[in-house]
Amino acid sequence: MFALLQAANSTPSAAAQPPLMERVVLGNTTQEWVVALSILAGGFLLFGLAKRLVIYRLGLLAAKTETDIDDLLVDVVRRTRRMFLFIVAVWIAAHFLRLPGAEYSPDGELQQESEIQRYLDIFANIGFWIQVGFWGRGLLDYALRKVLSSRGIDDPTVKMGSNVLGFIGQVVLWALVLLLCLEAAGFNVNSLIASLGIGGIAVALALQNVLGDLFASISILLDKPFVVGDAIQTAEFSGNVEQIGVKNTRIRSITGEEIIIGNNDLASSRLRNYKRLTERRCLHTLGLVYGTPHEKLRVVPELLAAIAAENPRARLDRAHFKGFGDSAILFEFAFYTQGQEFGVMMDVQQEILFEVHRRFELEGLSFAFPTQTLHLVDDARARAPGVARA
Repeated sequence: MFALLQAANSTPSAAAQPPLMERVVLGNTTQEWVVALSILAGGFLLFGLAKRLVIYRLGLLAAKTETDIDDLLVDVVRRTRRMFLFIVAVWIAAHFLRLPGAEYSPDGELQQESEIQRYLDIFANIGFWIQVGFWGRGLLDYALRKVLSSRGIDDPTVKMGSNVLGFIGQVVLWALVLLLCLEAAGFNVNSLIASLGIGGIAVALALQNVLGDLFASISILLDKPFVVGDAIQTAEFSGNVEQIGVKNTRIRSITGEEIIIGNNDLASSRLRNYKRLTERRCLHTLGLVYGTPHEKLRVVPELLAAIAAENPRARLDRAHFKGFGDSAILFEFAFYTQGQEFGVMMDVQQEILFEVHRRFELEGLSFAFPTQTLHLVDDARARAPGVARA
């Protein structure tokens, strides 16, 4: 009797418990949770394998072709983040669950989306636009390499252009991504841009020096008054350009120290670019004593021209009788030295001046030096009648 009562009391409770896969947890059966989690894990793994497979296949194709489009595709696929793949897998798996707050028809069709699903959509949209930013960065790098590499990989402008245009391009790219993310989150981007207008003007006024250097760097890039490696001289400084940044340019002076100058100051100043010299001009003024005979004065221009012509690293510009000075007869002598280096110019100039000195000694020509002649006049004779006074 007692066993029958115990069996009668336990049978309904056992029958009331549904099977494990049909139990409801947070509004979904265990089976639905298993399916969703399987889709989440399987989708994430499948996306990762697909990414590796695409990179491998495109890499094989890129090795066989000369075009760089396939290299671009490989780089873009490689920039796909795992977090983005996980977000996509979560978003897909969420559609296999009955989320709290959603309303369904008797046949199981979704009639009203839940608040959680709306947030998941926003989260997925934000993740998508961030991933678009990474893809866009790859396209930007490709475009910069394509445009700037036309002048050669070893061209210093490639490095300068990549630094400046790359920074500006990334600022514009991520600013657009930020606006798209805010729009995906439900913010009114138009009103936000309008409200930031006055603030943007205030910020621009506060950062006018920084913006001036930024736009000056663009001007330096496009106009190319100098590039990395050039020897330049401003009104105060001179040296070799080591780095051209977004705000400053770094110059290594001839005395060894590093000079940092704002790009705006460089763009608005007068520059001398010695790297683009093909010849250096040397100008000298020679003075001979006034007692030099006329016949010897006539041969001086020809003598100077012959000295410059005999030097293989020099080219004569001109040699002329310039005029009469206070204490010398003046000749002007100009010639060009081949090459860019200042040391080479000084060596050639030294050889020519040594030869000028030697030839003048052989010809008996004497260099003049500042002299003064004093004429003494007797005061008594000057006061005598009939003597003109100076």
